[in-house]
Amino acid sequence: MNIETYFEYCLSKKGVTEHFPFDEDTLVFKVGGKMFALSSLRGWENGNPSTNLKCDPDRAEELRAQYDDIKPGYHMSKIHWNTVDVNRDVPDSFVRELIDHSYDLVFKSLTKKIQNEIIELSN
Repeated sequence: MNIETYFEYCLSKKGVTEHFPFDEDTLVFKVGGKMFALSSLRGWENGNPSTNLKCDPDRAEELRAQYDDIKPGYHMSKIHWNTVDVNRDVPDSFVRELIDHSYDLVFKSLTKKIQNEIIELSN
């Protein structure tokens, strides 16, 4: 997966916006004002692409045990976030699945009003 594919996939989800709230390097994708994916642009440029994704705590533990390239979230809550090293032992199709899972967790945590606004704007 390259940065363009990652970028386009995250932005293809309903109501997603991109931000640089921390610095010029950390690209953050949000839905309803809440983060669901973060990534260092420098990491991608230097050949070490990774993304931080929200994850159900029980599933996060299972994934870390199953994949060497899924670790506790770097600079994030280690319970709710994973760092996924891209282009290693995690297939691209599974990275997309993990992005979907992160997006869904965050979307479901939004108020019904915000969820409905996102759905209406996307139709």
